[in-house]
Amino acid sequence: MKTDRLIGILSVLLQEEKITAPRLAEKFEVSRRTIQRDIEDLCRAGIPISTEQGAGGGIRIMEGYRMDRTLLTSKDMKMILAGLRSLDSVSGSHYYGQLMEKLKAGSSDYVSGRDSILIDLSSWYKESLTPKIEVIETAIEQRRLLSFRYYAPKGDEDREIEPYYLIFKWSSWYVWGWCGKREDFRLFKLNRMEELKISAAQYEVRMVPMPDLSTEKIFPGRIRVEAVFAPELRWRLVEEFGPHCYSELPDGTLLFCSDYTDEESLTDWLLTFRDGVRVLEPERIRQRLFQIAKNMTEIYGDDSRDGGTGTKGGKQNAKTKREGRITKSGGRKLRKNESAD
Repeated sequence: MKTDRLIGILSVLLQEEKITAPRLAEKFEVSRRTIQRDIEDLCRAGIPISTEQGAGGGIRIMEGYRMDRTLLTSKDMKMILAGLRSLDSVSGSHYYGQLMEKLKAGSSDYVSGRDSILIDLSSWYKESLTPKIEVIETAIEQRRLLSFRYYAPKGDEDREIEPYYLIFKWSSWYVWGWCGKREDFRLFKLNRMEELKISAAQYEVRMVPMPDLSTEKIFPGRIRVEAVFAPELRWRLVEEFGPHCYSELPDGTLLFCSDYTDEESLTDWLLTFRDGVRVLEPERIRQRLFQIAKNMTEIYGDDSRDGGTGTKGGKQNAKTKREGRITKSGGRKLRKNESAD
């Protein structure tokens, strides 16, 4: 088939510095005229091919478009392909896949065996994320203003930026650009951006500082928190803060000490542990959690009186389930079938 032959010709050109039309014709068992038409088709497809007539002439990939694989080890090629594969996981086009095929062509001596690193940069929101990445990439390439609706904790509003970088950090995608409203460079999270539109207006490229993405810069530790966690929540603490973020108390509970950025995020995080955590400090967070619990009791208490799911018996069962977890003093109550040492 013609497509297979075109791919084969491209593979040969990537492997060899130069080759003549008669050799290609012999290799693919077609006429020289057919080879000439194939080369024309490859050029129309955007492959930078040059031909030289006369002695010492031939067909070759143009200078500046060929990568010298002798500079790359097998590990180098695998890492390059792993990086391209990760970008392909969030791409809505075939660009990165085609680029991988170009690099793989003629690289059997460099790339062998199974892949040892697989990176997937997509998320649960891939269907909505991929189109956003494509729009932002286009805006960056064409140097056009990007407008969107942004949803933040302090409220949602319309923004217009000069986009400069797409960034993957902290398991999420961001765009770094100059915000006209703030008159400064800002980092915007893609999952909070909607109604993205590329403006017809272009912008003059500024001197763009590289964003400081250090954890200390983006998430400064303003709040010192101390809390006691149930032993079965150890895995969460290790996953999110590392194995040195807590000390084990004599009764097996975990004393957690760390810094947090803001009260809103800290409160939300603590609530994910339900009744498996008791906050010791700061006091204002303790009061905030108490008020949330009180409000929830008022909301669901009505269900209890109306014969809903929160029946008196249900409350008693919930109380029984909480036995053996965190006590007021920070320790763990003994279960019915346990005895003290």
